[in-house]
Amino acid sequence: MKIVVLAGGTGTRLWPLSRQKKPKQLQRFVTDATLLQDTLRRIDFVSPRDIYIATNEEFLREVKKQASPFKISKKNFIIEPSLRDTAPCIGLAATILKKHGFGNEVMAIIYADHMIQRKKEFQKLLTIAAELAAREDTLNIIEVKAKFPNVHLGYVKIGKILKTLHGVDIHEFEKFTEKPDLETAKKFLTSYRYLWNTGLYVWRVDTILKKFKKHLPETAKRLETIGKSIGTTKEKSVLQKQYPQCEKISIDYGIMEKVDPKEVRIIPGDLEWSDIGTFEAIYDELTVHASDNLIRADHIGIDTQSSLIYGQKKKLIATIGLKNLVIIDTPDTLLICQKGRSQDVKKIVEELSKTGKTKVL
Repeated sequence: MKIVVLAGGTGTRLWPLSRQKKPKQLQRFVTDATLLQDTLRRIDFVSPRDIYIATNEEFLREVKKQASPFKISKKNFIIEPSLRDTAPCIGLAATILKKHGFGNEVMAIIYADHMIQRKKEFQKLLTIAAELAAREDTLNIIEVKAKFPNVHLGYVKIGKILKTLHGVDIHEFEKFTEKPDLETAKKFLTSYRYLWNTGLYVWRVDTILKKFKKHLPETAKRLETIGKSIGTTKEKSVLQKQYPQCEKISIDYGIMEKVDPKEVRIIPGDLEWSDIGTFEAIYDELTVHASDNLIRADHIGIDTQSSLIYGQKKKLIATIGLKNLVIIDTPDTLLICQKGRSQDVKKIVEELSKTGKTKVL
């Protein structure tokens, strides 16, 4: 199995920790390591030669620096000339794997900015998904049970159990629902037939490339042109010309919502997973009680509850009588917001861009 780690996102909802030049996957939110490094630690059950990292030119230097302890080969870094969303990125990765002689092998798609706390379970489910892909040529998704009515995630509706493999039930797939409204999300939560869509995909390289030809034919043609140039003197110029012209679309919209549901298998798991999309999501995952504080700072608090506080090593943060706040202190910015409004941090980023205050982005 080849594992492709997607590490090119921007993470604007986690500003000011996540920045344009150093986005969330390159920051320390959960442990002493960055999210990218935590991801690479999580997949240490495969050889470094089987790990590929997809990112863009702007992040490449820092990504390589953070990945250096993991001995990833230079040829295993996939560089996107422009951001075209997940479908072209995954298609490019599959094209490169095929060119490297792995067209008949299984590839797994993993995100560098997700948090998964149950490492062994994750590795087990990845291995099961790879076995399914190799044996049955299916498109496999590792999904997790919804914990609350989240309107910022996609959902999948699962059907009957098709089989049990190594003690894990494999379900049929019925449909996707992308970011439902609150009432719909509440119904999904109580139905027990809807899971959060993690985007953790496992399939054969040649299989997903066939799906590109069928469902994204123009993008597939450009990927084929790129593939022919790999290893030649024109490789870089062809990539820079063809890739930005690929349709900008997610793998969910571009491929998965169009395939025959009978080709898809759902593998549910309890991974303690989060996409780390907001500060509230980080708080929810790393605290036990609703009154707990999540502190990553030199902090003294009096009557401070249910708050997330990130600060700098050489600066004390003191709080009195606060509740349900997010406080993020960086060398050039200070963010304070209600914890339940952390989704709106993205609006601050948009406003900063509109008003020309791009130095803090």
